[in-house]
Amino acid sequence: MKILITGAAGFIASHVADAYIAAGHDVVIVDNLSTGYQKYLNPKAAFYNMDICDPALEDVFRLENPEIVNHHAAQISVPLSIEDPLLDAQSNVLGLINLLQNCAKFKTRKVIYISSGGAMYGEADEYPTSETYNPKPLSVYAINKMVGENYLYFYNHQYGLNYTVLRYANVYGPRQVSHGEAGVVSLFIEKLLKGIIPTVYRYEGEPDGMIRDYVFVADIVQANLIALDKGENDAYNIGTNLETSTLQLYTEIARQMGIDTPPLYGEARKGDLHRSQLNCQKARDILGWQPQTTLAKGIKSVIEYFRSQE
Repeated sequence: MKILITGAAGFIASHVADAYIAAGHDVVIVDNLSTGYQKYLNPKAAFYNMDICDPALEDVFRLENPEIVNHHAAQISVPLSIEDPLLDAQSNVLGLINLLQNCAKFKTRKVIYISSGGAMYGEADEYPTSETYNPKPLSVYAINKMVGENYLYFYNHQYGLNYTVLRYANVYGPRQVSHGEAGVVSLFIEKLLKGIIPTVYRYEGEPDGMIRDYVFVADIVQANLIALDKGENDAYNIGTNLETSTLQLYTEIARQMGIDTPPLYGEARKGDLHRSQLNCQKARDILGWQPQTTLAKGIKSVIEYFRSQE
């Protein structure tokens, strides 16, 4: 089938595009290269250098007529969303609406929408957090991801546009850029390779830093493959159901790199959640998906990737 992927010059979606092409699908990529890299674009995909807010997106839909749209393109920085809410809304709300309007007009069968279980639930009092929990977002980024899910519900009701929402935990893996909390694994590895000691951000009284659910990109890719045919009109947490503190993460990375220097410490930043851990039982039961990669194995893969880039 023909699949249009937004943001596939970036970390996660470039892996998804590779997997779709390997599975025999025709892939069309829309990316403005603002944070992605041309080198990550699969040469077997058709590529349009375009912002998802561009009215000319209609021309792409008219020409390519995709059956599935996989929507990864987004402004992903939580701190930046707080500093510049209009910028976040431009990409994560208006860009989505432009995409959905074209999906409705050109009879796209389904949208796979990438949301954020790692941010949207806020400081949840259900832990690990399931999809039935009422989100309490504490950042503009999280608010707009929740708004996006509401738009999907509307377009399904109004136009019959099917969707599957994948609520990612904190994804890491090869090709990840080292900026923002979402890139903490890559950030730590890059700094340590340069002989720089990274900073573990933490709240007062929480010496090990924040708690997160780290899921490897290859497992994320499998969820995107399954979502082509399953999970209609519902949302699924995609994580490991395991908690890892920032200090534990640093310690494992340093151990694998043969470094015994402790990290530096800094105060938590705006929008940082104390803890986030996803209950992924629904994805196991309905999608038949579960993570296969341990944190130690995933970190080893990322270290090898960065060393190969030197």
